[in-house]
Amino acid sequence: MNENPGLLLSIIVPVYNVEKYIRPCMESIFRQDLDENTFEVIIVNDGTEDRSMEVIQDIIEQHKNITVLNQENQGLSVARNNGIAKAKGEYVLMPDSDDLLIENSLKPLLEKAIETRVDLVVADFIALKDQEIKEMHLHIPKQPTPVYIEKTGERLFLDNLNPSHCYVWRTLYRREFLNAQNLSFYSGIRYQDIPFTHECYLKANRCIRTNMILNIYRRWPGSSTNAYKIDNTKDFIIALNETWKLRQIKGLSPKILHKLEEDVYTSFCTMIYHTLHSTKQKENRNEIMDYLNTYAPDLNFVHDFRQRLTTMMIKRMPHLFINLYYLYAKIAY
Repeated sequence: MNENPGLLLSIIVPVYNVEKYIRPCMESIFRQDLDENTFEVIIVNDGTEDRSMEVIQDIIEQHKNITVLNQENQGLSVARNNGIAKAKGEYVLMPDSDDLLIENSLKPLLEKAIETRVDLVVADFIALKDQEIKEMHLHIPKQPTPVYIEKTGERLFLDNLNPSHCYVWRTLYRREFLNAQNLSFYSGIRYQDIPFTHECYLKANRCIRTNMILNIYRRWPGSSTNAYKIDNTKDFIIALNETWKLRQIKGLSPKILHKLEEDVYTSFCTMIYHTLHSTKQKENRNEIMDYLNTYAPDLNFVHDFRQRLTTMMIKRMPHLFINLYYLYAKIAY
């Protein structure tokens, strides 16, 4: 039950070393034609080491609906979890602090959420580079004619969940749904969006998928290489394992289980691809495979011959598997 009947939305913004981007993010939140008495903004200062909080101090002072939570650096997962625990709105939105909301995009989505009281409203987004965002005033994205399709969570999972696009920031979450299902982010890892998004879809009752564009996703140069350094890859393995565990949810249909396993396999292949292209040392590749078998021991891909062969290799000959793949990639590319 909403403790504040007039509070429709809580916007949770984790902040850590984003002084270059946080101000445009915050400014975009207050360009949504929303009555400030109906929503709150919770800034979670995750022990930022730069001037992120300083560059938005005037915005904080100008708006009475902003709350700041200060904590030691504990990572994005803990920051979001603490923001959700503090939230009082009927719905929760969690934009990344280096991205932006499209001007006046949030109000119609929130109105539809309040009208229908669905668990999730999943919107579209566009991906732009820094320079494209700077030039955006020359060509502000035009919204399509709105289409809202209501689905069950399982139907949304089957039709719309792309394992490569498990972006939390594109979705409005009914807070009561998150609390009732004990949904939270796995602490201490990157890529926590992957298991969280899968679990939300699988446990949601009623959802809306819309073509309305909510976010501008900032594309970082060289991000694919930077994202797969060895420590990050270890985090990705844990995220895969947490997603695989969702197979234990009671009552999942064979179709759901099949797609869930395919999603994990797709993400696994993505991890291997980037490992091959960003990890040059043989000992590092071997370390990643050892970590995979230690922290994701239950992965068992069996849907076709290639998957069964992959499972056999990573279980019995993990170092040979990764280094043969590495040699193949060098020859092929």
